[in-house]
Amino acid sequence: MIVATLALAGIFISLYLTLYKIGVIGELSCSIGSCETVNTSKWSRFLGLPVAAWGLLFYLDLFAIALIGMFPRFENERVISIVLVAETVVGVLFSAWLTYLELAVLHAICIWCVTSAVIVTVILVVSVFDLKDNYLLGAASN
Repeated sequence: MIVATLALAGIFISLYLTLYKIGVIGELSCSIGSCETVNTSKWSRFLGLPVAAWGLLFYLDLFAIALIGMFPRFENERVISIVLVAETVVGVLFSAWLTYLELAVLHAICIWCVTSAVIVTVILVVSVFDLKDNYLLGAASN
């Protein structure tokens, strides 16, 4: 439930940034940092898509996996926990790379991007604990 809720928050943030990037929203609300500098830089696209769109796809995927994991049939299924950990490790590494670019290359920070990085990091921590619990449950039942 925690992962699904956090992924939903990530969906809203990345959707907001994607809508800005494709021109649906005229300006970003950014109380801290320089969100427009970050989101209009050459680094705001990856493999032809806005980075925020990749984030949206990422969070939608995590949300779907987390929802599937809440079904009674899958709630103690280790593969759900393994997939969540594996995907969020990739998400944390990608967020770390983007944060490095913001700080070291652009010399600008986007509070929405930082919030997304924090969300994916918390999802990773929660997922690791869930995986650990699933392995402990599996060991106890053997």
